[in-house]
Amino acid sequence: MIAKLKSALLHIRTSALLRAAAIVFFSSPQALVLPTAAQKLVAEKTTIECGKSAFMEPVKAVFELKNKGSKRLNIKDIKPDCGCTSFHVSRTSLGGGDKSTIELIYNGQTMGHYVKQCAVYSNANDKPLWLTMKGIVVAEVKDYSKTYPYAMGDLLADRNVLEFDDVNKGDQPQQTINILNNSDTEMTPNLQHLPPYFTATVTPEKLRPEETGKITVTLDSRQIHGYGLTQTTVYLASRLGEKVTADNEVPVSVVALPDLTSFEGTNKQYAPKMTITSDTVRLGLIDGKMHKSETIVITNKGRTNLNISSLQMFTPGLKITLGKRELQPGDQAKLKITADRNKLLRQKTKPRILMITNDPDHAKVIINVRIQ
Repeated sequence: MIAKLKSALLHIRTSALLRAAAIVFFSSPQALVLPTAAQKLVAEKTTIECGKSAFMEPVKAVFELKNKGSKRLNIKDIKPDCGCTSFHVSRTSLGGGDKSTIELIYNGQTMGHYVKQCAVYSNANDKPLWLTMKGIVVAEVKDYSKTYPYAMGDLLADRNVLEFDDVNKGDQPQQTINILNNSDTEMTPNLQHLPPYFTATVTPEKLRPEETGKITVTLDSRQIHGYGLTQTTVYLASRLGEKVTADNEVPVSVVALPDLTSFEGTNKQYAPKMTITSDTVRLGLIDGKMHKSETIVITNKGRTNLNISSLQMFTPGLKITLGKRELQPGDQAKLKITADRNKLLRQKTKPRILMITNDPDHAKVIINVRIQ
């Protein structure tokens, strides 16, 4: 009897301790760790807008898939929602981190808008991953690539860079971007993120499908501080409030010149006179060898000191070193230019170096960098 009583008391005490331990364990935010998915199939984009295509011409959308899990993933089946859509898959067995592509091809045999889907079944989930391609089939697709070579979504433009060179204080130069609505809906094109020294006028304010217009950009140089290069980025949007992305960015540069009227007339004989050994350097892979840097020699052949007040680069990917910025008559200085070829090849604007000097004949000096 006494032995049974001791056993019962021990059982009660043990149960109480286990309950207390459980309370502490599950109340701790770090105590319970759920296992991650062994396989996880994700798509970089689940919907692709294909735009316009011609009647009876196949339309292709390429989806990139990835196994974000740690174990091997198998694509078991791919089912388009109709017989007018076919597919091609690059690989069906994916290790952890591996990628695959699925091409959906719509035969384009019906005019008008279309939305085509396919279900991708795998061992990652009981439910399929749905992929969607959208577009519109028209009787004829017009080619605007020559007159409007830059596409920013469905808005086409004849330029994607604005450069205001040789600007004197007080000038109000203008540049125009010609645009075309290549969609099937009305647009309200505009330039976003304009700095205070720019204004933009859109004509007409609304563009119907396949209608053309223009955006006139005006620079107020009085609001530019200092001389030399000023850079910014604006964004060409097809609608008000549209999200800005790298696809619709428009780099803008302004080169403001110094006032050198003190060297006008007879005083010009006393001005500094700048010469350089070259205004173009070629870097990159040349004759099978990689050339990353080149040196240019600057000489003052004038009668007064030459001052290089500004030395700037139009694009990232360049490094410049100048021995000295003030050269007495007869002095020389070496300008070393080093390039990162990979970075420069990704830039929209041409790689250039700007020098602002007090030589009235060379107030602005541009050194072009050719990447090969």
